Amino acid sequence: MEQVFSYIIGLGAAVMMPVIFTVLGLCIGIRFGDALKSGLKVGVGFIGLSIVTALLTSALGPALETVVNIYDLQLKVFDMGWPAAAAVAYNTAVGAFIIPVCLAVNILMLITRTTRTVNIDLWNYWHFAFIGAVIYFASDSLAWGFFGAIICYIITLILADITAKKFQTFYKDMEGISVPQPFCAGFVPFAWAINKALDKVPGIGALEIDAEGMKKKFGLMGEPLFLGVIVGIGIGCLTCVSWHELIDKIPYILGLGIKMGAVMELIPRVTVLFIEGLKPISDATRSMIARRFKGAEGLNIGMSPALVIGHPATLVVSLLLIPVTLFLAVILPGNQFLPLASLAGMFYVFPLILPYTKGNVLKTFIIGLIVLTGGLYMVTAIAPWFSLAAHDVYAATGDSAVAIPQGFEGGSLDFAASPLSWLIFQCVHNLKWIGCAILVGGTMALMWWNRVQIIRNQKVMVSSQLQTTE
Repeated sequence: MEQVFSYIIGLGAAVMMPVIFTVLGLCIGIRFGDALKSGLKVGVGFIGLSIVTALLTSALGPALETVVNIYDLQLKVFDMGWPAAAAVAYNTAVGAFIIPVCLAVNILMLITRTTRTVNIDLWNYWHFAFIGAVIYFASDSLAWGFFGAIICYIITLILADITAKKFQTFYKDMEGISVPQPFCAGFVPFAWAINKALDKVPGIGALEIDAEGMKKKFGLMGEPLFLGVIVGIGIGCLTCVSWHELIDKIPYILGLGIKMGAVMELIPRVTVLFIEGLKPISDATRSMIARRFKGAEGLNIGMSPALVIGHPATLVVSLLLIPVTLFLAVILPGNQFLPLASLAGMFYVFPLILPYTKGNVLKTFIIGLIVLTGGLYMVTAIAPWFSLAAHDVYAATGDSAVAIPQGFEGGSLDFAASPLSWLIFQCVHNLKWIGCAILVGGTMALMWWNRVQIIRNQKVMVSSQLQTTE
């Protein structure tokens, strides 16, 4: 079973998602050609996004490493990046069975009406495997590992239901879509609370600065493309230790600026492919469900947040937070994690935050600054046990991507910086049975509350349909 699922995961999202969408399209009655076209567009979208993020990491990574060496900013937790974190997660005993286990939980929750999300974002199941693997190695218990992964999955599905309406209202062409990715979902309670607090602060609450407003107010300076160029040039200048070196490296500095600008411009264009491929499948799925299954109105298709990371507010805030987060990582007492390889994952912090801030750049920046500051400490706290998992996977597979340099521990901004993963880990590892009881009680309460909301909403929908018919 481990070999089977390792092979499937090894295909990558770019291959998995076209297959999944094509099969799903055929199952819901779409012609083979149309289903295949939709699947291929989603696959091409993943390829395009991989190319763009690779451009970001390949251009920005060496520059930031140079800055780290010049100013001696080495910290003991080595940033492995999300590909290594996913490889570690899927190559553990928990990761080997995470897909069938989570699919079974999803089906059970749909039957019991404790969720309205059908999570087909199989590639991102590695997030659930990640927290399960860390708990497994921290507790030396496979049962505890699966317990943590399942609790995380259930809470994520409920958060996807809670955020679905706001998500669909804020983003265009996202009707019937939700985001059951725990890294994004874990920030939602904090986004809601901090946003409410900011609304009460004189001046900030009334200050509306969205991406379009920035363009009107600041002109060219408000464009993500131009901001990317400026930030790239600024980082390039930091790699120089003298004026003579600065002059010699002008071509390199300008090139870095253009590459950063290209990333900001290309990401929105690539995400259009996701929407073009997704919409026919999404529309047909909801129509089929409404036609054949009584009481199933309101189901959402769970998809990757990659669909919407091209929003201008996400791009602007992520870009501004890259140098700020690096500065904080160095000066914060007690932090040992310096994010470099996983900085591209910063784009995925904001897809579910923007619907609550309504795209307000200032509020989103403040929320991002707060949650990422906490995230640095969370990565530092989980690093010893993530390192155990990485060493075990490296010993079994020999995969150099998961190797941790001698004298360092391993970490990654992706999901290890999520409050949801940190909370579950702390409850299981430190509080043991008391923590387990807290998690079970809290999760059961959320499931019951979500079921009440789902039944109530379905009654409203049925009543509305009857009135329309009359």
